[in-house]
Amino acid sequence: MLTGPVLLIDPPADTDLTELPGPVAIFHDHQPDHDMLARRHPMRDAIAGPAGGVVLSLPRSRAAQRDRIAQAAALGVPVLVDGQKTDGIDTALRAARAVGRVGAVISKAHGKLFVIEGGDFSGWKAAPGRVDGFAVPTGGFSTDGIDPGSAALIAALPPLKGHAIDLGAGWGALSRAVLSHAAVTRLDLVESHRPSLDCARANLADPRAAFHWADATAWRPAARADHVVANPPFHRGRAGDPGLGRAFLDTAAASLTPRGTLWLVANRHLPYERHLSGLFAEIEELSGSPAYKLFRAARPRRPR
Repeated sequence: MLTGPVLLIDPPADTDLTELPGPVAIFHDHQPDHDMLARRHPMRDAIAGPAGGVVLSLPRSRAAQRDRIAQAAALGVPVLVDGQKTDGIDTALRAARAVGRVGAVISKAHGKLFVIEGGDFSGWKAAPGRVDGFAVPTGGFSTDGIDPGSAALIAALPPLKGHAIDLGAGWGALSRAVLSHAAVTRLDLVESHRPSLDCARANLADPRAAFHWADATAWRPAARADHVVANPPFHRGRAGDPGLGRAFLDTAAASLTPRGTLWLVANRHLPYERHLSGLFAEIEELSGSPAYKLFRAARPRRPR
């Protein structure tokens, strides 16, 4: 019998929880999923007890997988690990067997579930990462250094001034470049991945910076800005989704003053031009590279 609620770690937002025994509590570090789940279930701000058992949805990153398992196993209760073959569930199972006690294993169509019944996984806890002078999150985007797209946009930015927004700020590489301009008076960093935003806070000790754990496709500023900088994602999990980037552009246009400017970097294959032309009166393609294209878009169009 469980002695506390079942703690779910990062479950998909559409997970059916009706067959779980007893009450549930949920930890999720991706803001859109967090908000969807919070409408129906109690949420936790950390992977912590009380808990009678844990259901862990396996992340894609190997380092993040081990870190999550270490945190869950430290609660001293059975941990059910649920993952897809494409995310490395078989490798995780073999590694867990080498460290701890693994009980039942259930195969399913495209993955497995296995139960960790005990063992010392403390060696799997991830140490804080640093690269190029930045704190970087375990399992975040581009944790081996500034990604080439952001680097290209940083090199192309002119001196900025006034209020700026970084949509999808990650751990703050692009934001640091924006804050290097003395005439910038405020910078809103918008990021849905909580560990990345926590690292951005550590990386940017600047009173002009304001941090928002939020879905950039739905977020709106309290006051419209003079500039938006963005290197939008174009994947949801493993699936490509250019519509996600287009939603970032919608937010950018809605967040700017009538003469505001968007500074955008995008992978060369992404077809954003038509969408940009519907959102902005001025569009200029800057000098990019074979892999990336850069845009300056100004004077957002307002819906009639």
